Amino acid sequence: MGSSIGCALTATAAPITQNYIALHSKPLYASATAMPYANPKAPKGGMLSQSAVLATFDNFNTLNGKGTPAEGIGLVYDTLMSPSLDEPGIRYPLLAERVTYDPDDSSYVIYHINPKARFSNGTPVTAADVVFSFNMLLTKGAPGIKVYLAEVDKVIALNKLAVRFNFKSKDNIELPSIVGEVPIYSQKDWQGHDYERVSLRIPVGSGPYLMDNFVAGRSITYKRNPNYWAKDLPVNVGRYNFDRMRYLYFRNPDVAFEGFKAGQYFFQEENKARTWSIGYNFPAFNQKYVVKKAISNQNPVNLQAFVFNTRRPLFSDIRVRQALTYAYDYEWLNKALFYGHYDRIQSYFYNSELAATGTPSAAELKLLKPWLDKLSPIQRQGVLTNWQFPKSDASGFNRNNLLKARELLLQAGYHYQHGKLMDKSGKPFRFEILIRQDGLQRTILPFTRNLARLGIDATIRLVDAPQYMERQRTFDFDMITLATSNTISPGNEQAQYWSSVSADQEGNYNLAGIKNPAIDAMIDLIIRAPNREQLITRTRVMDRLLRAGYYLIPTYSKSKYWVAYWDMYGYTAQRPKYDLGVDYWWVDPAKEKRVMQYLQRQQK
Repeated sequence: MGSSIGCALTATAAPITQNYIALHSKPLYASATAMPYANPKAPKGGMLSQSAVLATFDNFNTLNGKGTPAEGIGLVYDTLMSPSLDEPGIRYPLLAERVTYDPDDSSYVIYHINPKARFSNGTPVTAADVVFSFNMLLTKGAPGIKVYLAEVDKVIALNKLAVRFNFKSKDNIELPSIVGEVPIYSQKDWQGHDYERVSLRIPVGSGPYLMDNFVAGRSITYKRNPNYWAKDLPVNVGRYNFDRMRYLYFRNPDVAFEGFKAGQYFFQEENKARTWSIGYNFPAFNQKYVVKKAISNQNPVNLQAFVFNTRRPLFSDIRVRQALTYAYDYEWLNKALFYGHYDRIQSYFYNSELAATGTPSAAELKLLKPWLDKLSPIQRQGVLTNWQFPKSDASGFNRNNLLKARELLLQAGYHYQHGKLMDKSGKPFRFEILIRQDGLQRTILPFTRNLARLGIDATIRLVDAPQYMERQRTFDFDMITLATSNTISPGNEQAQYWSSVSADQEGNYNLAGIKNPAIDAMIDLIIRAPNREQLITRTRVMDRLLRAGYYLIPTYSKSKYWVAYWDMYGYTAQRPKYDLGVDYWWVDPAKEKRVMQYLQRQQK
């Protein structure tokens, strides 16, 4: 239906008001009373506990880019809209009950806040809180957030419950959706507090959980808010069923797994092939108190890679980066260390329809053509081929690929002296790989041994989590390991990962320091894609440019979720396509009792 507010503010617009945001397709569940992957009758109670990703934390204000963020703090906050886990680019009402926009003019959007929306202290959520939240993030947020929201021009409270976002462009169709996914703060709660400080002050939010207790650097427990204002909204029916959400901190993943086996926490998303293959041979698993399952999804796999810091002269030459890519022997690693469980990542969007495959289509070539003459010969050749990263014979010697790497290094002006690779000035080729998890050394050492055969001295530097975060934030590394997720609906966040602007912004996610006009152009086209078909085509072109630029050495990943848990949880038979959907799981009381009795017996 039309909106009088929208018509009054735009002379030529034809605004509509509806209860969803849809980027490139029609929503399936706009009239649903619950999501199809939810169980409206799921019992409430029990606890979901898991280990934290980092080894410590010191900051509950996770969006200011300072310190080490606390796990799970997002449970405290609501956003204006909530994403569908089954549909790319679709969002349904949360804090906002309706949204007004013009399909032909993306220069603004108006969100209408639900009059029932409340913060956890009972005060109403208002347009002024939304304005405050965005002004804070735009001026004092982390660099990555500032880039992500860079095209937000003004945020205006039209009245107590209507807030208008004005954007700097008219054709960035993702912007109305982006502002709907930002956590909203209480303006009153932040009075007298410095947003830019590292802080363990417990925040006031409007989300489904409250802070219960925490021990700095060791554990955080959240409790379900019994007065959660949004518990009956369609996106939340059958959701947030656990009375407690707990995150336990361990020194490293191996120590954490021992804690899982002992029942210190109950849910484990497994990321190590060795553990998945042979680690689940302990009494609780053998007696079926612990189960493990591989659950399929249609998301791009987590991107794991070695990242070249191209800001360093050592890695500014694409021939050097290509040479070192030949030295990485995935086939041997998968056979010898990974039990054949992993896939070689052949795309930045591997396991999804966004991945570039084969040679470029006619539509892809049309986008590539204006840029081909501006690319280096290596990158130009790479974007036009049926891309495959170098393969070995899995013998462990990698002889043929190392010979190719040697040839490339000689072409780049290096020479050998007493078996060591030297640059033109006689300086040895030496660099450091920065890591924060001791267990990674096992998978990195075969790579450094291959590099040694090329005369390259590559050392591994293990640092603690705070130092790692700071050195990553300031790009103080030669090479670093990356493990990040990508989205099935790419947009503005791609500028944070790969754009020339983000390359110079400390705290942003362009760790490689990529500065490539062709990639910048594709990011811009992705952000402004008018439909799903063109979004896919443009993303595939960017994928080709990233691969052929040799900015990263994508390594290995898995196309399924590997989950293990103490056998007390339930979930629906219909699984969401693009998420594990743990928010919709629940505790089965009878199974919980059985598990708890087992753990009590073990403690005697």
